[in-house]
Amino acid sequence: MLHLQTFGPKGGNILYKALTHPLATSALFELEAFFKDQIFYLFDPHGYFSDLKAIYPNFSPAKIFTQEIAEIGKEDGQGGQLLPLFEINQQVKRPLLVLDFDKEKVKARLGNFLKGWEIYDLGQARLPQEFLRAGRPYLDKCNFVTNFAFFREDGKFHTRLTTANYWPGYGGQEIAYWCRLFAEDGTILKDWIETPEAPNAGVVIDSREIKEHFNLPNFTGQLFIHVQGAAGHDVLKYALDVWGKGKNPSLSVTHDANSWPSNYFASLPAPDKDEKLIVWIQNSHAIKILKGGIGFCPIGHREAMKFIGELEPYATKALDIGELFPEVKWPAQFEMKGGHYVVRPRYEIIKGEKTRIAHLNVERHDLIPEKNIGEPPKEVGRGFILPFPILDPEEYETWLQPSAMSEKVKSLPLSVALFDHEGQESSKHFLGNLPRDFEDAFPLHEWAQKAGHGDLFYDLKEGGEPDGWLHATIRFKHKKTGHMAETSFGGHVYNTQMVWRNEPQSYAGPAPGLSTRIFLKLGFETAKENLRSFCWLIYPCSGKGNFKSETSLLLYDETGKEIAEKEISLNPNGSFLICPDKIFGEKLKTAGEAGYIIIRDKTVRLFGYHGIQGEKDRFSLDHMFGF
Repeated sequence: MLHLQTFGPKGGNILYKALTHPLATSALFELEAFFKDQIFYLFDPHGYFSDLKAIYPNFSPAKIFTQEIAEIGKEDGQGGQLLPLFEINQQVKRPLLVLDFDKEKVKARLGNFLKGWEIYDLGQARLPQEFLRAGRPYLDKCNFVTNFAFFREDGKFHTRLTTANYWPGYGGQEIAYWCRLFAEDGTILKDWIETPEAPNAGVVIDSREIKEHFNLPNFTGQLFIHVQGAAGHDVLKYALDVWGKGKNPSLSVTHDANSWPSNYFASLPAPDKDEKLIVWIQNSHAIKILKGGIGFCPIGHREAMKFIGELEPYATKALDIGELFPEVKWPAQFEMKGGHYVVRPRYEIIKGEKTRIAHLNVERHDLIPEKNIGEPPKEVGRGFILPFPILDPEEYETWLQPSAMSEKVKSLPLSVALFDHEGQESSKHFLGNLPRDFEDAFPLHEWAQKAGHGDLFYDLKEGGEPDGWLHATIRFKHKKTGHMAETSFGGHVYNTQMVWRNEPQSYAGPAPGLSTRIFLKLGFETAKENLRSFCWLIYPCSGKGNFKSETSLLLYDETGKEIAEKEISLNPNGSFLICPDKIFGEKLKTAGEAGYIIIRDKTVRLFGYHGIQGEKDRFSLDHMFGF
């Protein structure tokens, strides 16, 4: 396990990204090797040492100095104590490493105070200037807008990453996507830059085109992407389609990997009796994952954890979970120990000739279950809810499988309410105070009378202490063809005027978040068919007293120009199936395959699930994201 914090209540640890960026690691390895056999001192003005040591363990200074009076005398992480900087000139002069990326600032501040000292810093590990925004501190979050993507082009599958150049809307300038493709063994296959045509232009990275353009061999690995010139926030969002070649009927969609490695992940369903479950382990770092760094267990039973072997830097490994736990079958669930080595992993379920891909979710370590989370104030109604589609029960099965998603939660006290398209609640079902290790899934297609959506919410009628990190996996199955898709997501408070626990969440400012800007990609053409996109749009409401939505569907072409608009309206708790080919018709051809739709509403927060439809009732489905 890497003993560092990649993400906390205030957001991501940007230092972590600076220390692990693929373009910074070589310089840091060289610096580590330079100091390995030396006696040296270290000045840590910003508290960087613990994270540096976690990733580069051979940094072992003889003494560590601090400028913070409150830190003097505390443990230095090496068995010693932090010393005050003003005492450093009483020491025998040694090489001094200052943990700061700004060499000029270090010189200006310490030049006179430390005359005669041999001073080093982290400046050699800075990214090239084209990656940095002028006038911003080096560790500004917008200098490190990065993410990984599972990326495969082999004898069976293609991969397609889709997003849009939304950064100029936040003030971003001269946007470019720097890409590095790692092979399965972790070696570098290719570096290149994707430059969007214009602000708001569509961005597509297609494995077929990458292989052909750069004359690459087949690959199954990961794509590292750094957005240059970004502004507003530090998360690169994208949709990822995976589909089968030739007669292979597989069709899946998933999304961005969440660029902060976690210690634990969950929401991993066990394979059914006729299925094979693969978890794609992809090392996010330039250091080897040691044996014992990654492990799996049935959720709620960490005493049964089984660990895997080593994995080289940036390498990819297909791990067959059934070989580790042959006796564990769906609807059981697994938990994964990630050890801060990997971003949110993908899992792939293989059934006959079909596969489907989805992702695990981050298991929070910082949440403390509280009874009052499940007894929200009346002003926010049911409080935290998790909305999800219920497909036509005549044609599809819809399975609900709640997941424990924080380390301290012991049970899940839950109910589910079902709604039709018009927003009428048709039934409500108490699921129980489910133990952390429960093994069940709920057949909503047997409870629902027609298509619509469901809301999962806390219900304490049999006790329990929720954590506010409400998650579930939703599985969909076409009854005739057996084609399946699944997705998982977390709950929020939706569409209340009053704010509770910083909810309704806003992505662009303080709560309450009462507006919508959702990205819907268009379909695309394969060698065998035209794939059509769709969106199951939901107007979730934690409480009552809401009004109809005022929603616009804005069609953009691949250059970022708005070319069409359609107004729709949803009732509170209602839902709407968006089929772009039926709404916009021939204008989709004008938009092009890199075109897209923005679902915009300035009055309410909507939530959506998107997917692709193919021939013979093939489909994919995953929750959506906004800009």
